This record gives sequence, C-alpha cells and structure tokens, in this order.
Amino acid sequence: MSTPPRSDIGTRIAEALSSQALNALIGIAGIAIPAIAWSMQQTHLTNIVLIIETVLLLLMIANHMWLRRIYIQLRRANDRDMADAPYFAIIRTQLERDLIADFGEIADGHLQVYSSEVPRLSVMLFRVLIESGSQPQRVLAADLTTNPNLLTARREYLAANRQLIEAGGTIQRLFICWTDDLTEPDFARSLLELVDHHRSLGVQCALAVRDRLRADQAIDFVVVSKAAVLVEEEQGDAEYLRGRSSVYFKSVERWAGRFESIWGHGSASAPVALSSYEARVRPMLAAGTWSEEAVRATVGGL
Repeated sequence: MSTPPRSDIGTRIAEALSSQALNALIGIAGIAIPAIAWSMQQTHLTNIVLIIETVLLLLMIANHMWLRRIYIQLRRANDRDMADAPYFAIIRTQLERDLIADFGEIADGHLQVYSSEVPRLSVMLFRVLIESGSQPQRVLAADLTTNPNLLTARREYLAANRQLIEAGGTIQRLFICWTDDLTEPDFARSLLELVDHHRSLGVQCALAVRDRLRADQAIDFVVVSKAAVLVEEEQGDAEYLRGRSSVYFKSVERWAGRFESIWGHGSASAPVALSSYEARVRPMLAAGTWSEEAVRATVGGL
C-alpha cells in the first residue's frame, strides 16, 4: 500500500551527526590534541592546537545536546536484580529489539498496530485533531462495509465523531459495499440505520459500489486533516480481526485525492448514489415488499 519512506537530506545529516563513528572520532581527537599541544615547543602552535581543542569540545557539547533532543532516553533494567538473570537478559534483549524497531518506524512517519487497537487509535487521531487545531478540521473516511453493525458498536469512536463536528469540523464518510450485499434486505436495513445514526451526528454520508471500484480504491482508510491517514484491513472479516493496520504521517495528500476521486461531484457523485439507493429501498423495507431484481437494477445504475 505504501513504499518505504526515502531518507531525505535532513535525515541523512541527522544520522551522520548522531553516528557512533563521528562521536568516537571527536572523543579520540579530544584526547590526542592536548597531548600534541603539551609535546610541542612552539607557543603559537600550541595556542592554535588548544583553540582546535576548544572548538572540538564545544562541538561535542552541541552534539550531545542534539542527541538528547532527537533520541528517547530510557533506563535499562539491571539483569542482576532479577530472579534468573540469564533468562531475563534474553527476554529483555528481544523486547528491546522489538521496541527499537517500532520507534524506528515512528521516526520514519509510520505506525503499525494490530487491528484490535484501531478503535482506540482512531479516537486518539480525532481528539488530537480537535486539540491541536490543525487545519482543515476535516476527516475523510472510506469504509469497506460488509457488516454495518461493527461501526454501530464503536460507541467511543462515534462520540469522537460528534465531538469533532461540534467543534466546527466536518466528516465525510463513504460506505463501500458489494452489490450482492446491497440487494439483501437485512443488510440494507442495517446500512440505512447506520446512515441515519451518522447523519444524526452531522456526518455527510455517501455510497460507492465496490464491484465497480479499482483495487487501489477499495481500501478502508481514514484521512485526518492533512496530518495522518489510518489504513485498515477489511471490516467484518476474520482476517481483519487478527490483521494489522497502519498510520502514515507522510504523503497524506495522495490518500485525500484517492478519497475525492471516489466521492465525485454532481449527479455521478457518491452522495447522489446513496440518495438514489435510499429512494428505492426505504419504501420497500417499510412496506415489506422487497424486490431483489428491482434493487439490483437500481444498484446497477448508480
């Protein structure tokens, strides 16, 4: 879904300044230069060498301050304090390796989580958008909807939606559904109940038929302002429940453009498609006169 981020010039400079080789070189020079100055007999050369030593010392202090700024400092556990030191050392090493790998990804603008953590992370993204004041205060959400009841059950997430809208933000939510699902009365009823609930929160709703989307469009993702995009696995699927999802803090505009290309404009837009679908199926559901053939014809024309 996304290529690994390239290392830009700023990143390469930061890596060079924080490299062990550079720090070792400065340290060796700091030891060697005073010895050279002491052994030299000419006063003016000694002064020059000591000036160089002073500059290196200032560079070392500045580099130390730089490292403290860009790196997280954590206390390492003492193996000898544990009941079984060798056993704990192996566990600690493996956990540290995983932790460092995760922080390395975050430093590159990428966060990967298990799908069970997505609801909590989604709420955090919404609330930080409100608190940070980032502009625009807008969320673009594309939902691969195979089970509308999943979204209905995410109460904390829906509360965060309401909070964003009450704070002056906007949310556009696009429900992406299979034709076969849209022609099932139980699915249609659940979907429209979900649409009604989201509209009551102030969410702008729309519909896209998944059968007619490209593979790169049929993706479950949420664009938060111009700051982040959460890419999820498919909802309502066993793989989704045990899969992994990602948050990207770079190239967000590309995802916003992808959403807008599906949302569309005018009579061929996704909001109009939802209105057409509702106009056909709501009377059928109310009267108990469901016609799969008629609904399928309507969906085919969306």
